[in-house]
Amino acid sequence: MTTAPSSTPRFPEGFLWGGAVAANQVEGAYDEGGKGLSIQDVMPQGIKTPRTAEPTPDNLKLKAIDFYHRYAEDIALLAEMGFKVFRFSIAWSRIFPLGDETEPNEEGLAFYDRVLDECERHGIEPLVTISHYETPLHLAETYDGWTDRRLIGFYERYARTLFERYGSRVKYWLTFNEINSVLHAPLLSGGINTPKEQLSRKDLYTAIHHELVASAAATRIAREVAPEALIGCMVIAMPVYPLTPDPRDVLRAMEVDHSNLAFSDVHVRGVYPGYFLRTLREQGLGLEDLGATEEELALLREHTVDFVSFSYYMSICESATQDVDAGEGNIMGGVPNPTLPASQWGWQIDPIGLRVVLNQFWDRWNKPLFIVENGLGARDELVTGPDGRPTVDDDYRIDYLNDHLVQVAEAIADGVEVIGYTTWGCIDCVSASTAQMSKRYGFIYVDRDDDGTGTLERYRKKSFGWYKEVIASGGASLRA
Repeated sequence: MTTAPSSTPRFPEGFLWGGAVAANQVEGAYDEGGKGLSIQDVMPQGIKTPRTAEPTPDNLKLKAIDFYHRYAEDIALLAEMGFKVFRFSIAWSRIFPLGDETEPNEEGLAFYDRVLDECERHGIEPLVTISHYETPLHLAETYDGWTDRRLIGFYERYARTLFERYGSRVKYWLTFNEINSVLHAPLLSGGINTPKEQLSRKDLYTAIHHELVASAAATRIAREVAPEALIGCMVIAMPVYPLTPDPRDVLRAMEVDHSNLAFSDVHVRGVYPGYFLRTLREQGLGLEDLGATEEELALLREHTVDFVSFSYYMSICESATQDVDAGEGNIMGGVPNPTLPASQWGWQIDPIGLRVVLNQFWDRWNKPLFIVENGLGARDELVTGPDGRPTVDDDYRIDYLNDHLVQVAEAIADGVEVIGYTTWGCIDCVSASTAQMSKRYGFIYVDRDDDGTGTLERYRKKSFGWYKEVIASGGASLRA
């Protein structure tokens, strides 16, 4: 069995090439159009520091890159690259400003109608995330987020509203972004207002159960209201390697991997896996302690997802035998791999890990896979291009994406069914983890700095033309 790249990367006909953003990182206009506050509006430093009491001027997400007013211009730029799919999220607090109202905000619904109009005008398939790290602040402060069972009903009402409004226009839906990140960032991922260090394991696992039930409920509603729609889960994919061949390191890597896989196991298989139940038992808990009812367990069994989507940025190592410092990854930590280089933010660069995780997920679930986030956060420098216009010579980003896409092609050759690939932050946006603009991912440079200054003008980076060629050639232009 070969591990070397094939000579010509091949992607299937109809492969969905595109990019991804989140409402809270691009839209801005936090107080326009009837929008209520979300948790992001009081997280000016991302997950690095405690939330603030009110929105503060240093929070870049309040204005972000002003996609709210510039969406038509931005989607036209994506179309110029040849995008087949555009992943974006809907801000829950634009539709239900507090989150627990009975009637939606029409002005918010109309905004996303206009976004979809632009996608349709350019022949771009929308991929919509229902909840992407932007729980309405009222739900966090009044109910402590997903620790409260009542959020299931609020989410069901929100999801039904979206499916009834957009179900005939949107084929691909994701229920929660990186749902497994709630283990590490409870406020960001679960809208849980209780500080992480004060949060009991019972409350955390109860919140997990509530989110999984809500996801299954949304899947049920979609099949009732929009039967042509396809519903996917979305998780952080992070291969976990043992630091050494010592069996204890191998076992430790397996246990950490299980903590991530459990969420998709429930989404795909419809039952809580035995290793998750063991984790509960070792905390002195059972499903009954999470308030799980027979009706809810039946809902999980009967309404599993149509596909599995995931973000992939890096792999990590784990060890039970060596005292090593943990690194920093996409929200989750881990032991740095001494054989791999790292990005400017310390994230290990591992293209082969993407092939590994694609094969692992396909072998485990045999469901179509969708890579909905992948990219390199880097400090970009504007220069003058050959045409006299500002640009960025981001060969480092081109190399990163090229090497990862080659491994996607290899996984497809392995027999893995991959629906598509959306790079993260296809236009520069505010970082979720650090709330910086300087951590840039896009093919399109946005003139905005960490201090909030800048014109917000958009400029095509070198990678813009590179990705355009990749899409036009169906991947044939990649360097194997």
